Amino acid sequence: MTTDGTNAADSGTDPSERPFSLVIGVTPSPAERLRLTELLDGVAPLLMVADLDELRELITDASGPAGAPVPPVPPAKPAPDGALVIDAARSTARWGSRETALTRLERDLLTCLTAEPVRVWSYAELHHAVWHDAPTHGRADVQSLVKRLRRKLDELGTGVTIAAVRGVGLRLTDHRHPRVRGG
Repeated sequence: MTTDGTNAADSGTDPSERPFSLVIGVTPSPAERLRLTELLDGVAPLLMVADLDELRELITDASGPAGAPVPPVPPAKPAPDGALVIDAARSTARWGSRETALTRLERDLLTCLTAEPVRVWSYAELHHAVWHDAPTHGRADVQSLVKRLRRKLDELGTGVTIAAVRGVGLRLTDHRHPRVRGG
Protein backbone atom coordinates (compact mmCIF):
# COMPACT_ATOMS: atom_id res chain seq x y z
CA MET A 1 0.00 0.00 0.00
CA THR A 2 1.18 3.51 -0.70
CA THR A 3 0.74 6.40 1.76
CA ASP A 4 -2.53 7.44 0.12
CA GLY A 5 -4.02 3.95 0.60
CA THR A 6 -3.65 2.76 -2.99
CA ASN A 7 -1.73 -0.30 -4.08
CA ALA A 8 1.63 0.41 -5.77
CA ALA A 9 0.85 -2.10 -8.51
CA ASP A 10 -2.35 -0.20 -9.29
CA SER A 11 -0.68 3.23 -9.22
CA GLY A 12 1.92 2.29 -11.82
CA THR A 13 4.92 3.29 -9.69
CA ASP A 14 7.86 1.03 -9.06
CA PRO A 15 8.06 0.17 -5.32
CA SER A 16 11.82 0.85 -5.39
CA GLU A 17 11.17 4.45 -6.49
CA ARG A 18 8.92 5.30 -3.52
CA PRO A 19 10.46 6.88 -0.40
CA PHE A 20 10.72 4.75 2.73
CA SER A 21 11.86 5.19 6.31
CA LEU A 22 15.16 3.82 7.56
CA VAL A 23 16.17 3.81 11.20
CA ILE A 24 19.91 4.05 11.85
CA GLY A 25 21.21 3.13 15.29
CA VAL A 26 24.74 4.14 16.30
CA THR A 27 26.20 2.63 19.47
CA PRO A 28 29.50 0.84 20.25
CA SER A 29 27.77 -1.53 22.67
CA PRO A 30 26.68 -4.88 21.18
CA ALA A 31 24.20 -5.25 24.05
CA GLU A 32 22.68 -1.86 23.26
CA ARG A 33 22.49 -2.72 19.52
CA LEU A 34 20.63 -5.93 20.39
CA ARG A 35 18.26 -4.06 22.72
CA LEU A 36 17.50 -1.43 20.05
CA THR A 37 16.97 -4.12 17.44
CA GLU A 38 14.42 -5.84 19.67
CA LEU A 39 12.66 -2.55 20.50
CA LEU A 40 12.45 -1.42 16.88
CA ASP A 41 11.62 -4.81 15.35
CA GLY A 42 9.05 -4.32 12.60
CA VAL A 43 8.95 -0.51 12.85
CA ALA A 44 11.10 0.13 9.77
CA PRO A 45 14.24 -1.22 8.11
CA LEU A 46 17.01 -0.95 10.67
CA LEU A 47 20.74 -0.34 10.23
CA MET A 48 22.89 -0.80 13.33
CA VAL A 49 26.50 0.40 13.41
CA ALA A 50 29.15 0.72 16.11
CA ASP A 51 30.23 4.27 15.29
CA LEU A 52 30.01 7.05 12.73
CA ASP A 53 33.11 5.79 10.88
CA GLU A 54 31.35 2.50 10.21
CA LEU A 55 28.23 4.34 9.06
CA ARG A 56 30.28 6.51 6.69
CA GLU A 57 31.89 3.40 5.21
CA LEU A 58 28.47 1.86 4.59
CA ILE A 59 26.76 4.87 3.08
CA THR A 60 29.68 6.29 1.11
CA ASP A 61 30.02 4.68 -2.27
CA ALA A 62 33.41 5.34 -3.87
CA SER A 63 31.85 5.38 -7.32
CA GLY A 64 28.93 7.54 -6.16
CA PRO A 65 25.68 7.96 -8.04
CA ALA A 66 25.93 8.61 -11.74
CA GLY A 67 27.11 12.15 -12.34
CA ALA A 68 27.87 12.87 -8.69
CA PRO A 69 31.29 14.34 -7.98
CA VAL A 70 33.65 11.99 -6.21
CA PRO A 71 35.25 13.62 -3.18
CA PRO A 72 39.00 14.03 -3.60
CA VAL A 73 41.20 11.62 -1.68
CA PRO A 74 44.16 13.40 -0.15
CA PRO A 75 47.43 12.12 -1.56
CA ALA A 76 49.25 9.80 0.80
CA LYS A 77 52.52 11.20 2.01
CA PRO A 78 55.34 8.72 1.62
CA ALA A 79 56.20 7.00 4.88
CA PRO A 80 59.74 7.41 6.11
CA ASP A 81 61.83 4.33 5.51
CA GLY A 82 61.16 1.74 8.15
CA ALA A 83 58.12 3.53 9.63
CA LEU A 84 54.66 2.08 9.95
CA VAL A 85 52.12 4.85 9.40
CA ILE A 86 48.53 4.38 10.50
CA ASP A 87 46.16 6.83 8.83
CA ALA A 88 43.20 6.83 11.20
CA ALA A 89 41.10 9.10 8.96
CA ARG A 90 41.41 6.75 5.97
CA SER A 91 41.63 3.51 8.02
CA THR A 92 44.84 2.40 6.33
CA ALA A 93 48.28 1.21 7.36
CA ARG A 94 51.28 2.06 5.19
CA TRP A 95 54.83 0.77 5.12
CA GLY A 96 57.01 2.48 2.51
CA SER A 97 55.00 2.55 -0.71
CA ARG A 98 52.71 -0.34 0.30
CA GLU A 99 49.33 0.27 1.88
CA THR A 100 46.50 -1.89 3.21
CA ALA A 101 42.96 -1.07 4.28
CA LEU A 102 42.02 -1.66 7.90
CA THR A 103 38.63 -2.35 9.41
CA ARG A 104 37.52 -0.06 12.22
CA LEU A 105 38.38 -2.73 14.79
CA GLU A 106 41.83 -3.37 13.27
CA ARG A 107 42.52 0.36 13.13
CA ASP A 108 41.48 0.88 16.76
CA LEU A 109 43.58 -2.06 17.97
CA LEU A 110 46.66 -1.00 16.01
CA THR A 111 46.26 2.63 17.11
CA CYS A 112 46.08 1.47 20.73
CA LEU A 113 49.18 -0.71 20.40
CA THR A 114 51.15 2.03 18.66
CA ALA A 115 50.24 4.66 21.25
CA GLU A 116 52.83 3.08 23.57
CA PRO A 117 54.68 0.51 21.45
CA VAL A 118 56.94 -0.80 24.21
CA ARG A 119 54.08 -1.30 26.65
CA VAL A 120 52.44 -4.70 27.18
CA TRP A 121 48.67 -4.30 26.92
CA SER A 122 46.35 -6.68 28.77
CA TYR A 123 43.57 -8.36 26.82
CA ALA A 124 41.01 -6.47 28.93
CA GLU A 125 42.64 -3.10 28.10
CA LEU A 126 42.70 -3.92 24.40
CA HIS A 127 39.12 -5.18 24.47
CA HIS A 128 37.97 -1.97 26.15
CA ALA A 129 39.95 0.21 23.71
CA VAL A 130 38.42 -1.51 20.67
CA TRP A 131 34.92 -2.56 21.75
CA HIS A 132 34.45 0.19 24.37
CA ASP A 133 31.78 -0.84 26.89
CA ALA A 134 31.08 -4.30 25.46
CA PRO A 135 31.27 -7.20 27.90
CA THR A 136 34.79 -8.54 28.28
CA HIS A 137 34.36 -12.27 28.54
CA GLY A 138 37.19 -14.22 27.01
CA ARG A 139 40.08 -13.38 24.77
CA ALA A 140 38.76 -14.96 21.57
CA ASP A 141 37.59 -11.69 20.01
CA VAL A 142 40.95 -9.96 20.64
CA GLN A 143 42.90 -13.02 19.46
CA SER A 144 40.87 -13.26 16.26
CA LEU A 145 41.43 -9.57 15.53
CA VAL A 146 45.16 -9.89 16.28
CA LYS A 147 45.42 -12.85 13.88
CA ARG A 148 43.90 -10.81 11.02
CA LEU A 149 46.04 -7.79 11.85
CA ARG A 150 49.26 -9.85 11.98
CA ARG A 151 48.45 -11.19 8.51
CA LYS A 152 47.97 -7.66 7.13
CA LEU A 153 51.18 -6.39 8.72
CA ASP A 154 53.05 -9.38 7.29
CA GLU A 155 51.61 -8.74 3.81
CA LEU A 156 52.89 -5.16 4.04
CA GLY A 157 56.37 -6.52 4.77
CA THR A 158 56.71 -4.36 7.88
CA GLY A 159 58.69 -6.58 10.19
CA VAL A 160 56.30 -5.22 12.84
CA THR A 161 54.08 -7.76 14.51
CA ILE A 162 52.00 -8.22 17.62
CA ALA A 163 53.69 -10.49 20.14
CA ALA A 164 51.99 -12.32 22.98
CA VAL A 165 53.61 -11.90 26.39
CA ARG A 166 52.68 -15.02 28.29
CA GLY A 167 50.37 -14.34 31.21
CA VAL A 168 50.29 -10.60 30.60
CA GLY A 169 48.95 -9.57 27.18
CA LEU A 170 50.17 -8.23 23.85
CA ARG A 171 52.70 -5.70 22.55
CA LEU A 172 54.31 -4.61 19.30
CA THR A 173 57.65 -6.22 18.51
CA ASP A 174 58.94 -3.17 16.65
CA HIS A 175 60.07 -0.30 18.87
CA ARG A 176 60.58 2.36 16.18
CA HIS A 177 57.55 4.29 17.42
CA PRO A 178 55.03 3.90 14.58
CA ARG A 179 53.21 7.15 13.85
CA VAL A 180 49.47 7.67 13.86
CA ARG A 181 48.10 10.37 11.59
CA GLY A 182 44.55 11.57 11.24
CA GLY A 183 41.57 11.37 13.63
